[in-house]
Amino acid sequence: MLHPSKAQSTPSAGARAWELMYEIFKASKPYMDTVASAFELTPQQLFALKNLNIERAMTMSELASTLGCDASNVTSIVDRLESRGLVERHSSEHDRRVKALVITTAGLEVRERIHERMQQPPPAIDHLDIADQEALCTILARALATMGSPATP
Repeated sequence: MLHPSKAQSTPSAGARAWELMYEIFKASKPYMDTVASAFELTPQQLFALKNLNIERAMTMSELASTLGCDASNVTSIVDRLESRGLVERHSSEHDRRVKALVITTAGLEVRERIHERMQQPPPAIDHLDIADQEALCTILARALATMGSPATP
């Protein structure tokens, strides 16, 4: 049981910000479904294609880790991308049992169109005034910097 004073304490500003970010992402699910369906993809397939490394082959397990899902889930995601000609599976140079994913020319084209489309923010962000959008960018870039991740322009 929680101590009575703990149960009534006000969450920190960081906890409130994190909860609000989660609520924005959750409320944006229909938006992401619409974006993905515009490319005849599921959101998972869209994120897989968006997160594939274009400079080198990426293993199935690396993609699973990037997507935060089990390797067996990635198999069905990659099956669909491969059937569309967006990715190819190759045996790894170091271990034939390991499958490496290579994005195809068609995959690169779709990925670029996805990138362009995702430059359009969901309504929750788009409806903010410019000053708030700029402030949000600055704050999120600083948060990413503390994680060692570069902010994207």
